[in-house]
Amino acid sequence: MQPIHTLHEFFLRTGAEVRAYHLGRRVEPFSLDTLAAFESGELAWPAPWQGEARLGLVFRVGDMPDPVIWFLALPLDEQGTLDPAPRDAFLQRLLETLGRNVRSLDASAPDEVDNLMQDNPLAFTPSLPFQAMLHARATRDRGQPASQHLEPVEAYLSGQQAIDWQALGLQGLADYAVRLDAEAARALAGRIAVLPSEVLTSLCYCLEHVAIPDELAQALRQRGEDAATAGDVETFCACVRAMGGADTAIAGDWFDALLADPDACGPDLLAAIAGRGWAHLEEASRLPQFLARLAETPRSDFAAVARDLALIPRLRLPVLMSLREAKPDSAIGRRLAELTRPPQRHA
Repeated sequence: MQPIHTLHEFFLRTGAEVRAYHLGRRVEPFSLDTLAAFESGELAWPAPWQGEARLGLVFRVGDMPDPVIWFLALPLDEQGTLDPAPRDAFLQRLLETLGRNVRSLDASAPDEVDNLMQDNPLAFTPSLPFQAMLHARATRDRGQPASQHLEPVEAYLSGQQAIDWQALGLQGLADYAVRLDAEAARALAGRIAVLPSEVLTSLCYCLEHVAIPDELAQALRQRGEDAATAGDVETFCACVRAMGGADTAIAGDWFDALLADPDACGPDLLAAIAGRGWAHLEEASRLPQFLARLAETPRSDFAAVARDLALIPRLRLPVLMSLREAKPDSAIGRRLAELTRPPQRHA
C-alpha cells in the first residue's frame, strides 16, 4: 500500500465525504483541489491569517453516524506556502492512531479522532462566531435544515414579531446570514437603523462572512457613521467589518472616506479593514493610503499587520511595492527604519 504523505491523500484514500472551509479571515468553502495544490507547494494559501492556513474540515468516513470536524492551523513560511514538518508530524500520528488500513474506519473512529485532536499542536478553537458560521454553512451545504434558533431571528429581524432580542441566539444569527436572500436583505436594510447595538454587533460578526447586497450595505454604512458620531466604536467597527462582503464600489467609497479622515483611523478601524475588508485594499491608491494611516497610528502593530497582508497572494506584491517606494521621511519610512534599527545596548 502506498504511503500517505498529505491530508488530501488521506481523504482520497479513506473515501471520505469532505467539505472544507477557510477559518482564517472569513468562513467560506474551498475545494480539495486547492488543498492538494497547497500541500504540493504549487499554491500559496489564498486566505492566510496571522501566519497560518486555518481550516475547518467536515468529513464522514464509512459508517460514521455524524461528521467529524477538524480545526487545523497549518503554519506558513514567509512566502505564504506550507511549512510541511508540522503537517507531516500530524499525519504520522493520525496514521498511528487509526491504523494503516484507513479504509476500514468504523463508527469508533470519531472517538479516536477526538482524542487525537485534544493535544494536537495544530488544533485550534475558533471564536464563537466562526464556530456558528461553520455550523450554519456546513448544515446548509449538506442540505440539512437550519437550527431551531433561526425562526425567532427571522421573526425579529423582519419586524413581523416583537421578541425580546436578548433571547436571540448566535447560531440563529449565523443561520440567518448564511441563508440571507434578496427579500430578507431588503427587509433587514430597513431595520438596521433601529436594531439594538448588541444585536447589530453580533449580526455583523456573521454578515462579515457573506456577500452583502447594495441596499443593505448602504444601511450598514449609515448606521456605522451614526455610531462613529455617537462614539460607539464597537458598533462602528462591526459595520465596517460587515462591509467586507459588499460591492467594492460601495465599500471602497466608504473606506476611502474613512482613510481620508485622520480622526477616524484608530487601531480598531484599521484592524477591521485589514481583517475583513482586505479584498477592497487591492485598489491602487487605497492600499498605500491604508499603510500610511497604519504607520501614523502609534497603537497599531504596523509590522504585524503589514506582514499579514503581504502573505495574501493578491496583495503581496502591492504591499511590498508600497513599502519599498515609501520615502524615508514618511510615516511608513520611519516605521521601517525603527524595524531595522539595531536595539540599543545599555551600559
